[in-house]
Amino acid sequence: MKKIWKLVISISLPFLASFIGGLFTASSVSTWYVTLAKPSFNPPSWLFGPVWTMLYLLMGISLYLVWITKYDKTSFMLFGIQLFLNALWSILFFGVKTPMYAFIEIILLWVAILMTAIYFYKINKISAYLLIPYLLWVSFAAVLNFSICILN
Repeated sequence: MKKIWKLVISISLPFLASFIGGLFTASSVSTWYVTLAKPSFNPPSWLFGPVWTMLYLLMGISLYLVWITKYDKTSFMLFGIQLFLNALWSILFFGVKTPMYAFIEIILLWVAILMTAIYFYKINKISAYLLIPYLLWVSFAAVLNFSICILN
């Protein structure tokens, strides 16, 4: 039963960050964001929801695997930092409407994800592998963010 609660908490944390970021995204995605010039490789809007849902789920499972393998304060701290930066990006990009600050922040997010994955790898290799799609998507998002900065 204890493992089930760890799983529920681990999966809930990324979705909590998603909810916080979503509060800022929802008010701008259909108004301000549609007015921005975007590169030709900008994905359709409908794709973001399913991709982020899968990424948040993988992040939660990753945290869970680390938690049940070895309780480690550093792993939780790193995970928390990258999760905070994840939500902060939405606040900067959609809430404050500052793509350049969001771009600078997404670079920090990318580094935080990489550091988390490297640290997780030492505890549970599968947990690190589960963060690879997240790192790849954030890499793409950084390029997209930078392109929006250039075009606007």
